[in-house]
Amino acid sequence: MSYFVHESSYIDEDVKIGAGTKVWHFCHIQEGAEIGENCSLGQNVNIGSRVIIGKGVKIQNNVSVYEGVELEDYAFCGPSMVFTNDLTPRSKYPKGPGGFKKTLVRYGASIGANATIVCGNTIGRWAMIASGAVVTKDVNDYALMAGVPAKQIGWVCECGTPLKEGLSCEACGRAYRLLNDQLIEK
Repeated sequence: MSYFVHESSYIDEDVKIGAGTKVWHFCHIQEGAEIGENCSLGQNVNIGSRVIIGKGVKIQNNVSVYEGVELEDYAFCGPSMVFTNDLTPRSKYPKGPGGFKKTLVRYGASIGANATIVCGNTIGRWAMIASGAVVTKDVNDYALMAGVPAKQIGWVCECGTPLKEGLSCEACGRAYRLLNDQLIEK
């Protein structure tokens, strides 16, 4: 086995886990899930059936990644953030997997602690969702989102530093420009 699973965690049948991945205390990975290489799943993480997780993904404590959610490479999920997969849930009228709305977290995006991602939306590449934000619509690449509901309050560099007016990063030196209301690296 080229990955680590803590003895208190449970891995269902037909699960793929990449080399170098670490699954910590009290996790459950459900059947059909695929987890890439070098991921970290903190304490009490639940990965739903048929969920796809790319390489280098970090999922902090107390996060459930429900069926219908996909995390691309290097996505980050902060402690106790929430995904949904059903816009109109009813206990008496379950829809099952056919009724779930897909959520996509693109390459390098970060979601802060206690944020909520309403299903059916895409979080763009390198976007950053502030702690406690509630995302109710698609998020642009590099967008900095905050609030309830979340609104774009700026742009963020690939390294995670919020960008100022000139769109150059003070921390790493990357430079960006706007093209049709989309941020692109120069």
